[in-house]
Amino acid sequence: MSAYMDKHSSELDEILQKKMEIYGVIGICGVVGNLAARVLMDHGHHVICTDLQDSDNCPFLYTLTKYNTPIYLSNHPESFFKSSTYIIPPPSLSKTSELFQKIRESNAQLMEVDDLLEEINPDKPVICISGTNGKTTTTTLLKHFCYMAGLKPTEHGFMTLQGNVDYIPPLQCRLNGDVAVLETGTEGEKGDLKFTLKRCQPSCGVITNINPDHLNDEQNFMHYARIKGELLEELQGKMLVVNSDDPTIWGLLSELDYQGKVVTFGVEHSPQGESKKVCWCRREILIDETLTGVGYYECQCGLKQPTPNYLAKNIKGNNFLLQTPQEVIEMEMEITGLHNVYNALGAIATAHELLNIPLKDIQKYLKTFKGVPGRLEYIYQSKKLDLIVDYAHNPSGVETVLRELNKTYDKLAVVITISSESGPIGDSDIIESAIDNANFIIPASYYSRQAAGKYVSSGKIKLTHKEPDKFRNGTLGATEEQLVEGLKKGLECDVDAVVCIGEAAVKFKDSIKFLIDSDNIVMLKR
Repeated sequence: MSAYMDKHSSELDEILQKKMEIYGVIGICGVVGNLAARVLMDHGHHVICTDLQDSDNCPFLYTLTKYNTPIYLSNHPESFFKSSTYIIPPPSLSKTSELFQKIRESNAQLMEVDDLLEEINPDKPVICISGTNGKTTTTTLLKHFCYMAGLKPTEHGFMTLQGNVDYIPPLQCRLNGDVAVLETGTEGEKGDLKFTLKRCQPSCGVITNINPDHLNDEQNFMHYARIKGELLEELQGKMLVVNSDDPTIWGLLSELDYQGKVVTFGVEHSPQGESKKVCWCRREILIDETLTGVGYYECQCGLKQPTPNYLAKNIKGNNFLLQTPQEVIEMEMEITGLHNVYNALGAIATAHELLNIPLKDIQKYLKTFKGVPGRLEYIYQSKKLDLIVDYAHNPSGVETVLRELNKTYDKLAVVITISSESGPIGDSDIIESAIDNANFIIPASYYSRQAAGKYVSSGKIKLTHKEPDKFRNGTLGATEEQLVEGLKKGLECDVDAVVCIGEAAVKFKDSIKFLIDSDNIVMLKR
């Protein structure tokens, strides 16, 4: 018998004596089961939980420490089935499995996760934030504004999990709190964002930008943009906060005939370069870029960059003048980069328009925001060298980060740990973005090494002594060892800064810190 079973048997006896309805949750060690149990308990229901995993293999038990509920691990005891009024299995449980048949044969009523979501509706404003880049920073900053204003955002509480797809956001928005600020992502398949959004019942949506992984493929680009457009479909008649410097977003409102309140944000026209994007009329639009894929644009079909409701002017370093229809106010950020000005604008507009937080208060709160770990995170700084990690994992994200760093550093080396979601074409795009924006490129992952082969003659590519073995897990394209080898090569370059790019750079950043602490970074740079 599990220690958890012994610990909570008296609690179950007490519940049974009161003859209360009991919700039995199977799969408490999984993300969905864990959240479902907490949602039920936050709404005053009595819950008992079970899982076949033992406590050593149940990674999220810490989220349940404040709840007083029976938890049965290592098996599904008969008492669980006999005691439960309702039983909620994980969505992944096969309908033909023995366990599912056992639920059917018990006296308990089967309750699917979707049944739970229909029974318990969100009782607070729900804000869904989507886009290609900047979702995490915009979400975290908006939560920061809420906390500072005395509002409690719902938190899924999983320390090692981003949690922006499938059932996680819909369950998260039903946890205790005053407001739900949800990062909502997509796996790139039609309907997957809609699946999440429909269950979240959003009051407001934010779209940061739309830049697919491979910008030159028109068909995939429009398909991807329409997936992001599923947010508009779920917010008809409600409120949408959008980056109107992005022609894809601004055109999408007309394409889908969006009817609702639209709040726009953007920056003063100060082009950094040029690019092309496909308009919804299928013509190519020339963009005077401020960042990748956004800036000033005007198409023959009449699509034209509007004057944003929230406009950042006179941008100098981390300071800018915010112009709204009602007032002009100076803003100062602790985080750096033009991309973070855009992120701040989306959060500011939403906090002010939906949550009615005064701009004077937002001005104070913005100064205290330190940023998101893994986004332009400085691991080491000295007079001679800075070492940075960033999570960027697609061509537009890499280009944006490197462009921003180019404004600060004369000589820059980039260690690439990415395996692009769009395969060899995306890997090649990432290398090209790096070549255009860095002095030296170290392809640390197998796939970046393959993509870099034809550019070796440029003199910018620096190869590690050992060719990386093939490894891929989503966008995680490098192992810990490959990252460290790439960093060592980067430290051999005559540069002012080395930035390690990709999921592996963030996942294994403790190894970077260890390398610095144990091997004296000055010696490594010789």
